[in-house]
Amino acid sequence: MDNDKKLFEELLKADGIDPAGISESERKAFAKILDGQLEQKKSKPSYRPVIWRIIMQSKITKLAVAAVVIIGMGSAITFLDKAVTPAYAIEQTIQASHSVRYLHIKSFMASISDTPIECWVEFDQSGQVKNIRVNKPAWMSPGDGESVIVWKDNKMQLWVKKKNFLVTLKDKEVAAQILSMAEQLDPKNAAANILQAQEKGDSEVEIQEPENKAEPIAITATSLVENGLPFQRAILFVDQATKLLNSVETYQLKDGEYVHFSTIEFYDYNIPIDSEMFTLDNIPDDVMRIDKTTQQVGLEQGDLSDNEIAKEVIRQFLQALIEKDYAKAGRLFGGVPAERIEKVYGQIRFIRIISIGEPTPKPEMGGHYVPCTVEIEENGKISQWHPEHSYVRQVHGQPERWEITGGFRGI
Repeated sequence: MDNDKKLFEELLKADGIDPAGISESERKAFAKILDGQLEQKKSKPSYRPVIWRIIMQSKITKLAVAAVVIIGMGSAITFLDKAVTPAYAIEQTIQASHSVRYLHIKSFMASISDTPIECWVEFDQSGQVKNIRVNKPAWMSPGDGESVIVWKDNKMQLWVKKKNFLVTLKDKEVAAQILSMAEQLDPKNAAANILQAQEKGDSEVEIQEPENKAEPIAITATSLVENGLPFQRAILFVDQATKLLNSVETYQLKDGEYVHFSTIEFYDYNIPIDSEMFTLDNIPDDVMRIDKTTQQVGLEQGDLSDNEIAKEVIRQFLQALIEKDYAKAGRLFGGVPAERIEKVYGQIRFIRIISIGEPTPKPEMGGHYVPCTVEIEENGKISQWHPEHSYVRQVHGQPERWEITGGFRGI
């Protein structure tokens, strides 16, 4: 503290200021700030001469500038291990992002495809997600092909173009998944997560602020802990004028090198999105509609074990086909309309159930595979049919009910 006081007085005298005219509170404030900086940078060169030179070059009263410059730079100094601290701070991006109402996002997976996942988000006045549209490219679900998800009023609609069906869901689990996805892409959360990790000591953050104002600020955050994320480094590019994110690049650490993993690009800040983007009205007339908000699908588990209910769902589905009860079969098959079930199975005569085997968990399919054999007559020939995709799972958002989700014959 004595050395700081001596340095303070010497610097004042060198600039023609009488130390006797400086109040004790001003001395203590100056010393406290310097001590805080030294504590954060114990093993690093002192910042004091650099800061003081900046102060001395100002035309404003020197002590006033000292207070403004030193205090204003306090938080920014923690982000860098450099002698010159940039004026930018991550909080500026977080604050600027709170004014965003509309956003268009593209997410590219570097090693998979050039076709991005595309997302449009509308926020309400408090900054919470209001409406979402996601265009999923075919590479995400090769079996289903391209699909569109719209989330609005706590209800999700999924249109699978290749299979031409539209599913409507409304439950807390689905809503939470969609909101989680949108929140991960929310630029204010991306910036806040970087800041939080840095403050906890979980990441090392470096900020580069180019002199050319047309170039973006680069925030590089490198993880210092095992956090389970698919990437270990993220670089945020911030527009210098608006302080909003232009893009985020992520990198994986492989064999000691950081390899590009993904890129998220942000467009059309606050450009209103047409309300039609958040509806799925303009789809083919012959689309198969499955509305799980207007009917109770699947079968209630009751006191049955998971294996027992999985087998019972298959048994009742096959029995409904034997009895040509296509409405019941459709309810068990995730709510597929009765006319669709009849179109697929109406030309087949289901004679009897031969066997239903023990279920096998298939996490990658989200449920259980239940082997079964049924005797059928098709085109005048009697044979045994062994469905390869007889999968059963819990109904989304209704864990007490189970439904068929597998392909049987392409539904």
